[in-house]
Amino acid sequence: MAARNAFDELWGTSRGRKAREGFESLAAWMAEISATELDRRQQAAEAAFRTLGITFSVYGEADAAERIIPFDIIPRIFSAGEWARLSEGLEQRVRAINAFIGDIYGERRIIADGIVPADIVLGNPSFCVQVSGARPPHGIYAHICGIDLVRTGADEFFVLEDNARTPSGVSYMLENREAMLRLCPELFDIFPVQAVDTYPDMLRDTLYSVAPKRVRDPVCVLLTPGHFNSAFYEHSFLADNMGIELVEGRDLEVDDDVVWMRTIEGRVRVDVIYRRIDDAFLDPLLFNRDSLLGVPGLMAAYLAGNVSLVNAPGTGIADDKAIYSYMPEIVRYYSGEEAKLPNVQTWRCREPEALQYTLDNLDSLVVKLVDGSGGYGMLVGPTASRDEIERFRAALKAEPHRYIAQPTLSLSTVPTVTEKGLIPRHVDFRPFVLSGADKVSIVPGGLTRVALREGSLVVNSSQGGGTKDSFILRERPEGEPAGSS
Repeated sequence: MAARNAFDELWGTSRGRKAREGFESLAAWMAEISATELDRRQQAAEAAFRTLGITFSVYGEADAAERIIPFDIIPRIFSAGEWARLSEGLEQRVRAINAFIGDIYGERRIIADGIVPADIVLGNPSFCVQVSGARPPHGIYAHICGIDLVRTGADEFFVLEDNARTPSGVSYMLENREAMLRLCPELFDIFPVQAVDTYPDMLRDTLYSVAPKRVRDPVCVLLTPGHFNSAFYEHSFLADNMGIELVEGRDLEVDDDVVWMRTIEGRVRVDVIYRRIDDAFLDPLLFNRDSLLGVPGLMAAYLAGNVSLVNAPGTGIADDKAIYSYMPEIVRYYSGEEAKLPNVQTWRCREPEALQYTLDNLDSLVVKLVDGSGGYGMLVGPTASRDEIERFRAALKAEPHRYIAQPTLSLSTVPTVTEKGLIPRHVDFRPFVLSGADKVSIVPGGLTRVALREGSLVVNSSQGGGTKDSFILRERPEGEPAGSS
């Protein structure tokens, strides 16, 4: 879908003639700053990101470790009213996700009541049968969620997908803000932007709150697969900013169902592990026996209630796009309310009528693997070649249960710096929601991803996308002058 047909978050539908109400100051700033100065600031940001090592990897490519996350200096802005509505919907959805995960590993009422088919849950590759009947400390499963949102109009927001396994990207949110504070400080005088630098403290408080109940002064660590992992920068960044140890599996051991960290001063008992390792690699005694990343006996300690794992094993089922298609029903079932943030219309190709509709309209739909991520395993019909469409047609016929289909949305755009000047590019948004023992917290920001390729709707960095800073505005008290934020 061409950017020119999309809702622009600065200009609305005026096509650059008049800024939306409340965004006039950004339009004026963009008009005043020269292209040369914008380019200088862009280059300064890139140099800073390279110095800091803010990179990502694309597995299977020789130069993966050298890639800088592309960053665009024009911010994306949410009004205070927009953020208030989004926050309500995000909290409602994440509470429902936690209730759903607890239910399917417990009583399975939602299956018994016929809301969600049993085979979609119990036959799902992400269903962790090893934790059936187990309840994590404080009953929280998805402590950290990244909910991907898209916008198609002034008041039209939709959830594109849920990320409840090991959601990433928050370090880029924080570094993007640091870059903007250094390179465009005048924008923080113009707009009353809410701070995001409290996120590490919020995350640390969340980790402490979900420690086993008998623990008064918990020891928390971040478990990483190591420096070859594509998100290692984020792992080290978060551990450093929270003031907790960054460990690999070899740094931990389990003795009598208790997790210990090896240090030069002796063993230290560990109470909370923020794990950035997938379920299959957590414990070679229970999952993949060839895994060198995890800790033998870790699951025995977890099942004994002696350590909290964040996020809990088995949460990845909420990432599945077949489960996503039932989220309106899931929210209604557990909250008694309609979802405040709707799903994108979705056809489940496992259903014969939906499959036939998808096959008949492949050139206009987006087709996704139910367990896909990162922009892989996806067909964007309007931009796909005939060969690509036919390959997906064959795959759908062979394994329809592995796919969903959605309309090709006209994602909103934000002006973006390109070689041709400021051009609208499509964006999505990933806010981060923290569920602790006593509250749900949402950092007033998030990761805005931007499709840098002309006409592209795919925002993933692995597919050529970049990032922008996300300004969440606070209400400015009546009479407060600009520049007092």
